[in-house]
Amino acid sequence: MIKLEEQAEEMTVRASEVKNPICPYCSTEIKKIYMREIKSFLGRRYLYYCSDCLKVLGFSHRKGFFMG
Repeated sequence: MIKLEEQAEEMTVRASEVKNPICPYCSTEIKKIYMREIKSFLGRRYLYYCSDCLKVLGFSHRKGFFMG
């Protein structure tokens, strides 16, 4: 289980300390993610992939208006 901690003090972060996520396939920092919309009969799906290695990072799904 992951332990959550509340930070009492506000921390200032320098630009040099900000880290980008790392692609699990090519191990480079992800600075840009490409997206492609896939239209289907039951709504829209979105495909997200790495801009460097073009491997799929994930999908999302948006239901149609009448589907709730």
